[in-house]
Amino acid sequence: MEPRIVIVGCGISGITAAHRLIKAGFNHVRILEATSRSGGRIKTGSLGSTITEIGATYIHGPSEQNPLFCLARDYELLNSDALTPENQAADVEEHPPWVANWFSSSGQRLSAELINPAMEKFYDLVFNLPDVDGEYPYASFGQYVCSKVRQQVAEQDRDESTKKLWLCAINTLLKVQCCDNAAHSMDELDLDGFYTYKNLLGLDCTFPNGFEGLIKKLMAELPADIVTYNKPVRCVHWNNSESPVNTVLVECADGERIAADHVIVTLPLGYLKKHQSTFFSPPLPVHKLDSIHKLGFGTYNKIFVEFESPWWDADCEIIYLVWEDEDLSEQMSNIRQSWIRKLPVFTVQPPSERSSYVLCGWIAGEEAEYMETLPEQEVRRCITALIQKFTGNGAITSKRILCTRWFNDPWTCGSYVHLAIGCSEKDFENMMEPLPTKGKGSQVCKHVFIPCAVSNSLKFNMFMKSVCVSFICMWYFSLCKCCLPERRLIPASTPPCTERFSLGGEKLTESSLIIQPLHTNQDKRSKRFTSLVENKARCLI
Repeated sequence: MEPRIVIVGCGISGITAAHRLIKAGFNHVRILEATSRSGGRIKTGSLGSTITEIGATYIHGPSEQNPLFCLARDYELLNSDALTPENQAADVEEHPPWVANWFSSSGQRLSAELINPAMEKFYDLVFNLPDVDGEYPYASFGQYVCSKVRQQVAEQDRDESTKKLWLCAINTLLKVQCCDNAAHSMDELDLDGFYTYKNLLGLDCTFPNGFEGLIKKLMAELPADIVTYNKPVRCVHWNNSESPVNTVLVECADGERIAADHVIVTLPLGYLKKHQSTFFSPPLPVHKLDSIHKLGFGTYNKIFVEFESPWWDADCEIIYLVWEDEDLSEQMSNIRQSWIRKLPVFTVQPPSERSSYVLCGWIAGEEAEYMETLPEQEVRRCITALIQKFTGNGAITSKRILCTRWFNDPWTCGSYVHLAIGCSEKDFENMMEPLPTKGKGSQVCKHVFIPCAVSNSLKFNMFMKSVCVSFICMWYFSLCKCCLPERRLIPASTPPCTERFSLGGEKLTESSLIIQPLHTNQDKRSKRFTSLVENKARCLI
């Protein structure tokens, strides 16, 4: 009898799992999606005539080693610049060579010559593992950087005002890192974990017509009726005595109960953190609950702002804002009054054919969550006042804005994962481990697989720091071709430095993780669905 497989969630992880299963010959696959759309945190919108990425924005490390890049290339979704060998060979770590404009809170334009030494010191610490014997003397990345930066700046033969400005500029860069990691403070990030990431070669690239185009291409290759939309899942009964042997019951919010032989749960960690006590029955094993608790999951939002005309340089790609009255890693004492200070940077959006002028502001942490509670008119007022203050030009006004609100999205409850203090690779392994259902000895089936902890975020020892994303981490699954009672769900996104085995013991090869197009007349597109994790911007969602 053909196994019944239910996938909870129609984001990039759920879609990819469905591709893998159908290609492997499993036809009884059903995706349950709580919302009215596919894509999850890959979501494209618009502000006027400008395309805006509400969710994942960049492909980080667009090179042959990046399966997401290869997929987008084969679907012909990228522009020609992203496809050049020079672009793919560029080694820029995580600090793209963007042309920057710097402004201070006193309304002054800061020169690159003045700021560059501070940037060099900061990124030297970001990209290089501390050289210490034994354990690090600092628990968090924030503590380490602040301590080292203060020491290095103090040793410089420069006047005190310049040194102070450098520290203020580095404080801005720390806020940017908070956005990259969806963290309230860099003091939340584990120092050891931060330096386990690996970046791929290549200059970050975007989708000219929107990241959601990738979702549309993938969905077009799946059966038309595979997804049931507006179908929230209330509870997964994974070891229920009322259910038949080797069956999982998926209880939906509308009361329907769907029996399945295998279930793949692809939910954001933020949702699990909020609903883990009720989403699984019986409750998850203690080690999984502990890992859900230890892994960090925070908020990063964007504020898109449109102007009648640009107030930045014609070649500018990014705008930094430096508060001259702040100390390193200083926390806001009153978020209601000072939330706007947490917005450290604007990126310049590619102009549309109608030459609209749009910036994208980044904001993370509790301030990003507070911003979601404000009416759009108030956010626009604060943004306008901020820009007028930093440019010294009171005539600058915005036409309209668009804010993302991921924290209050009931199905995500935030943006993406960060490596919080105390978490380890074991926590990711715990989340990858399938849940056993009842049975005897070797007949116990591994029915329920939960890749949700890292489906839109980081993973140790993987190809990237963040999906581009995606934000986005692509997980692949297949089932062993053996008798039904022994079927297993295989997580194919294991670290590249390790050998891969199915849960049944069979050794997996790279060729077993390659998914070919579902349509046989598309031979020119070989789609590589190997494991992929969000590169540090978590695709700068």
